[in-house]
Amino acid sequence: MRLIEVKHPLVDHKLTTLRRQETPSAVFRQLVDELVTLLAYEATREISVETVDIVTPVQATQGRQLTEPRPIVVPILRAGLGMLEGLMRLLPTAEVGFLGMKRDEQTLEIDTYANRLPEDLSGRQCFVVDPMLATGHTLVDATNFLLEKGASDVTCVCLLAAPEGLKTLEESIGDRANVTVVVAAVDERLNEASYIVPGLGDAGDRLYGIVD
Repeated sequence: MRLIEVKHPLVDHKLTTLRRQETPSAVFRQLVDELVTLLAYEATREISVETVDIVTPVQATQGRQLTEPRPIVVPILRAGLGMLEGLMRLLPTAEVGFLGMKRDEQTLEIDTYANRLPEDLSGRQCFVVDPMLATGHTLVDATNFLLEKGASDVTCVCLLAAPEGLKTLEESIGDRANVTVVVAAVDERLNEASYIVPGLGDAGDRLYGIVD
């Protein structure tokens, strides 16, 4: 597993505002969108391309374009939806799949309640978006789900990660696939409730409000 912690003044600035508890939901959503676009630039640095012949208004030349099959972006519901547009801004031709996963707050086990993905992901570059890599259990289950469908190249884009979650993901995936994690920051630790510290709270609630 490869970890990319994006270092950029704009990333730091936007993340600082996201962390502030007084930041309203509307501003939070806008900043998540902007921050994900910055992360997506690094996440797509090694996206698969091919050389093609083209003709400009001046002369014939060669360029590079995305290969087929198209990459697929997979937001983890519900909080991952707040990151979708930020990534699609750079990958407008990508397909979009969805995984609905919910963590039991008592047992911390992951329940997959929704799946809208192709049956065969062989040869597809997959970009999973989920704001928080806390315990790592959600991304482990999501990555395994994609690998079982034939994927071998998975990039997870997260706002924040905890060292414990990164360790869990690395130990669970091993060398079975090419997995990259792109984050704005790796925070200190998890607290007793498995929230990232200092973190930014519950990303889903801050994006969309509290839904019982």
